[in-house]
Amino acid sequence: MKNKFLKPFAFSAIITAMIFSSCSSDDSTTDNGGGNQEPTAERYITVAGAMMQETDGDGNGGTKVFAVKKSEALNPEFSIDVYGNGEPVLSNRTARLQSSEDGNTLFNIAYTGDNGGTFSKYAVKGGASFPQQDVSVNISQYAGTSPRWAKLFDGDKTGIAVNVTAPVVNTTEDGVYINTRGVATVLALDLQNVLISSYKQFEIPLTTAEEALGHHIFRLDAPVLNKAGNKLLIGLWMRKTNPATGQVDSNFTRLGSKTLVVDYPALTNPQVITSTVGFGDTTGYRSFNSYLGQDGNIYQATQRDSGGSHILKIGQNNQYDNSYVFSLDSALGVTGSYVDSWRYAGDGIAYVMYSHAGAENQGFIARLDLNARTATQVVLPYEPGLDFGQYQGFVVDGDDVIVAVTPVGKDGNIYSFNRKTGAVTKGAKLINRAGNHYIGVF
Repeated sequence: MKNKFLKPFAFSAIITAMIFSSCSSDDSTTDNGGGNQEPTAERYITVAGAMMQETDGDGNGGTKVFAVKKSEALNPEFSIDVYGNGEPVLSNRTARLQSSEDGNTLFNIAYTGDNGGTFSKYAVKGGASFPQQDVSVNISQYAGTSPRWAKLFDGDKTGIAVNVTAPVVNTTEDGVYINTRGVATVLALDLQNVLISSYKQFEIPLTTAEEALGHHIFRLDAPVLNKAGNKLLIGLWMRKTNPATGQVDSNFTRLGSKTLVVDYPALTNPQVITSTVGFGDTTGYRSFNSYLGQDGNIYQATQRDSGGSHILKIGQNNQYDNSYVFSLDSALGVTGSYVDSWRYAGDGIAYVMYSHAGAENQGFIARLDLNARTATQVVLPYEPGLDFGQYQGFVVDGDDVIVAVTPVGKDGNIYSFNRKTGAVTKGAKLINRAGNHYIGVF
């Protein structure tokens, strides 16, 4: 892959000596991720767009951002051109962005390249103004240059970055297959003070029978904190080695969906739990994939599921509730459903971006009722080229669930969905460029 770097934000000196001591949030620091930043009268909405590198829609040419007031974002007479007017984000490929709960702060970890693994924090001032706050910290020494990460819903205090090294095939001296394993890293970032507060590294064994067949963990992603605040649950992407050849088995019968559970904040005592309802991976892709509901349970989507995507439920005992069966195929009347990205909106309501068999990767959006286990497709001007495969950011602000909807290379719009009524409001026009697409709002 060609290296293509964009002009980064102006950066202060990067921390090269990591700080490992566990740090707690200062009592005088606000929970909005902005330190002493004065609150704005109206929430900012940061719009992010991914640029193509070599192929339409590949998103590998970098990311730009541009911030507008919420009233502007929801105004259909307003236009936003992130590619012409936005600010590049430090990242060799698509940046992995998060925002504070109030929208006043943007967090980023650069993805791959010389700056891969660099975590930075910016104030959102409107337009293309994103002055850097504090300093940066590079976590690549521990989590690699392509870490996956998510911000915990803990008042913007903590981000969790995860990674697993390339799995290694282990055999006996006689060449008899034993297992395939990589070394996992779970790292906690102090978002307020911009430093590494703790990290742990370990192997994650499956059962002896599963490992003997070649099953192993390929990727970690989408961490979420449980209601008690004492367990971190991390999604797993599974692969399989052919024990006879030592090569990746591309066509295999999947195990039940799995999740890694570790003690929090210690990040120790790794355990793997398994669903008998879903049979797909639980990592999502560049976005949140598990959410703590207001009922205290965790809801999690599956990908690459042989029966189409499911929404799974993990109870407050940190085990899968296999009595909860929510098949998107059944609820939507489709086959081969696939959750690209989704967001819990409150009161058991969520919105999911998905594709399905026969749709040629075209994306759709549905409103989910997690309690009733029903799904209804949102009425939008769907068309070919609408692909949510790299989508990252939803904004939930009051009853509004705000998204960006643009086919690759075509103009689109911001839309707002009322989580209580399901009503759809068309917002600002999003100006596009050939091969590019908008990947979220923050």
